[in-house]
Amino acid sequence: MKKKTNPLYFLRLQSAWLLLFVFLFSSQLIFAGNGEKSKVIPGINEKLGQQIALQSVFLDENGKQISMQQIIDKPTVLMFVYYDCPGLCNPLMAEVASQIDRIDLTPAKDYQLVCVSIDETETSTVASKKRQNILTAVQKQFPPDGWRFLTGDKENILKLTSSAGFSFRKENGQIAHAPTLILVSANGKITRYLLGTTFLPFDLKMAIIEASEGKVSPTIAQILKFCFNYDPQGRKYVLNITRIAGGGILLIAIVLVIVLSIKPRKYKKS
Repeated sequence: MKKKTNPLYFLRLQSAWLLLFVFLFSSQLIFAGNGEKSKVIPGINEKLGQQIALQSVFLDENGKQISMQQIIDKPTVLMFVYYDCPGLCNPLMAEVASQIDRIDLTPAKDYQLVCVSIDETETSTVASKKRQNILTAVQKQFPPDGWRFLTGDKENILKLTSSAGFSFRKENGQIAHAPTLILVSANGKITRYLLGTTFLPFDLKMAIIEASEGKVSPTIAQILKFCFNYDPQGRKYVLNITRIAGGGILLIAIVLVIVLSIKPRKYKKS
């Protein structure tokens, strides 16, 4: 006896597709709103494999004008900070200074470090003082050109930070931003991001070695970025429950459609 497809199957399948369509449509509106907010919320948009703006020009700690093209000639640990920062910048630079003594690589030969102020009002005099303070924490002999401290105007700062996927915002006399190290190869290509203010010596060393080889290494930040939002007031990343729940519902809807589409339910004609 010939079997017919159960009409209830088509009803269930249509309902599943309708559920998926409605969720996708609503999620577009939600994430579109999040997208607009992300333009003003500090964070990192990883641009692995892309080049930083080498044509951007700054002043070094001695007040000499220099371009990133002239500076980036070896694996570089790039940091966007501001020297009068009362929060994240000092712990970040202090952590890097402590790690220099723990990795068996030679500064100014195997790699270099470059700090770029994201505050256009800061001067090379301020940068020079900060450099002296930070380098006192380094125990090993450190060459003068091993760690550069740069300042610049707003146009060049935005040009460089934008090319590196680094966003920040001024608020209440301070600058909200996410602490990170950006590893750049000798030809200016971004190879790795290390987020936070603490790092393992092995991670930093491997990131520098990969930069010297020009290897692009994706980080877990791409996944964490979906699950977390940066809170500028608390200066930390917080769990985004709404986004995670939405992703879970979407996954369930997709699985439901797949299950109903693989094999239709059949019944015997009475």
